[in-house]
Amino acid sequence: MAALDLLGRRWALRILWELRDGPVGARELLARCAGLSSSVLYDRLRELAAASVIARADDGAYELTRLGAGLGAALEPLDAWATRWASQLR
Repeated sequence: MAALDLLGRRWALRILWELRDGPVGARELLARCAGLSSSVLYDRLRELAAASVIARADDGAYELTRLGAGLGAALEPLDAWATRWASQLR
């Protein structure tokens, strides 16, 4: 339940999605996530880091940890389902 609580928070999954291909800085995350406020972004970054899903790189960008990358792999079936669902809605 703790994982669902963390992932169910507003913008948490989107932030993880944006980090899937490598480190991204906070300003870039804000630019990629239209409608995301800086206060919510920094709240989510703190929460995800406290959960050891992301970490801050030496250059200040945020990146997935090994645990976070594993979470991405666990969510791949959900992404595949969402793709099928979206195609049926068209």
